[in-house]
Amino acid sequence: MIPAHDDFWFLPLGGVGEIGMNMALYGHDEQWLMVDCGVTFRDPDGTNRSGFDVQCADPTFAIEQRDKLVALVLTHAHEDHIGAVAHLWPQLRCPIYANAFTAAVLNRKLAEAGLLGKAPVHIVDRQEKLDIGVFSLEWVAHTHSVPSPTGLVIHTAAGNAFHTGDWKLDPAPQIGHDYSEAHYKQLGQQGIDVMVCDSTCANVAGRSASEGEVYKGLLQTISECESRVVVACFGSNIARLHSLARIAAHTNRNMGLLGRSLRNNYSASVECGLWELEGSIVESEHLAYLPPENLLLVATGSQAEPRTALFRLSQGRFRDLSLEPGDTVILSSRAIPGNEKDIEGMITRLTDMGVKVITPLTTDRTIHASGHPARDELGDLYQWIKPDVLIPVHGESEHMDAQADFAKEMGINRRLVGQNGDLFTLAPSKSLRRGVVATGRWGHNGKAMVKI
Repeated sequence: MIPAHDDFWFLPLGGVGEIGMNMALYGHDEQWLMVDCGVTFRDPDGTNRSGFDVQCADPTFAIEQRDKLVALVLTHAHEDHIGAVAHLWPQLRCPIYANAFTAAVLNRKLAEAGLLGKAPVHIVDRQEKLDIGVFSLEWVAHTHSVPSPTGLVIHTAAGNAFHTGDWKLDPAPQIGHDYSEAHYKQLGQQGIDVMVCDSTCANVAGRSASEGEVYKGLLQTISECESRVVVACFGSNIARLHSLARIAAHTNRNMGLLGRSLRNNYSASVECGLWELEGSIVESEHLAYLPPENLLLVATGSQAEPRTALFRLSQGRFRDLSLEPGDTVILSSRAIPGNEKDIEGMITRLTDMGVKVITPLTTDRTIHASGHPARDELGDLYQWIKPDVLIPVHGESEHMDAQADFAKEMGINRRLVGQNGDLFTLAPSKSLRRGVVATGRWGHNGKAMVKI
């Protein structure tokens, strides 16, 4: 299956009809461009019956097209967008393009896999324009729950597409670049044939909260705590981490980071000049010697993943520290669909230990903000970009259907809703062919990714 000069195709291998494992191909004039290459940490039914803690979309088709694969472009540093790169690059063997922060996070993964310096990583900036093979690319500044995310406008001789990646409209992102309404409008004035758009919160009314609001809510909550505080959030949310460091200084607490991904992302933000605060992070092995009332810990494990710091703390088997009655755990996160039972079990273990647990559902304060657009934000982007056709992605079927319905209400007359493995023809005509490529999952067996 090879695209001709008049063809422009979109072929998702992962991340459509599901949360995580984002991996997509765009095809034109006998060449392919891959956008994102991520992982997930759960099975579809949430029971992990496969036995693989880390999984990615089946990349077989992309590997078979390797001689026609001109590049892998990464939109941002979340695991569900970059987590499979170090595992799959030896089979893909293409150049990689990413912004500075994403590249810094990725390089740590490549180093662990022995690929640093072997996999070519090119750093690009927002609003940069670059020709790669038959594709002319333009990077678009977004805000999200990770520093400096970007969307991608893909121009070809047959047509163009705006691949949003993950985004929201945050007026106070706290760290990294802002979005530009003027740039979005400029893209719309130039004409966008197809917008491939994030659907995660398309069934949520209003707007997603700003990271600035989260700072205020966490400051109020932590100021009232009398003993040790542990905040669980996604390791790549450097804005949240930056806010917590400010809160630690304001409340006279020492901050520690529990979890490798947190430490890696923190060091990446320092390397890229994103970390603006002074003061050191307390090493994990020193935490047990400090007074509990002077500790603010940030931990991985908001989704109750088995190997993470908070999960091990809930089982009393974290090497450097044990929680005690009177401590507080704050889940500054939302439950990813499928993880609810595991999170409930972790909360039960913590409360049985005498630990107070605060979640976004048990407080009126804003202690978490989604990194994805709610309906009012989607409406703004529709009006600015004015795409001829909308393709909802990045969500389960209910989220994608909700976005398609909302787009219709907003006047976008054509919506194409498909699944992984479907071929979306963007030119010369706009249509959908079901099940063109076989899809599935690969799992990491401790050494390599293997077909499940």
